Amino acid sequence: MATTPDFVEFVCEQISGAGDIRYRKMFGEYMVYVNEKPLLLVCDNTVFVKIVPELAAVMEGAQKGLPYEGGKEHYILDIDDTDKALEVISILEPITPLPKRRKKKRAEG
Repeated sequence: MATTPDFVEFVCEQISGAGDIRYRKMFGEYMVYVNEKPLLLVCDNTVFVKIVPELAAVMEGAQKGLPYEGGKEHYILDIDDTDKALEVISILEPITPLPKRRKKKRAEG
């Protein structure tokens, strides 16, 4: 089951106070960016966040799962809990680097 557009819009609404929010469809699922940093992975209408030591206390007892086959285990974020979602983002945003720009390959001819 793929993520529905309505669900990813709901996720963005829930975290609307966290900064500049946008999402991008990737491989049939979605990445949610906060201030241009990729923070939330939305797959099968479930929100995943990377497991990092800084989130251990906040996400204690949270379910874990694989966002996609072959992926690394992530925390599953209860997006209905707006306060917790915003707290997770406030921890992740400062420690997450901006993605590096990829150089476009020029066609040789």
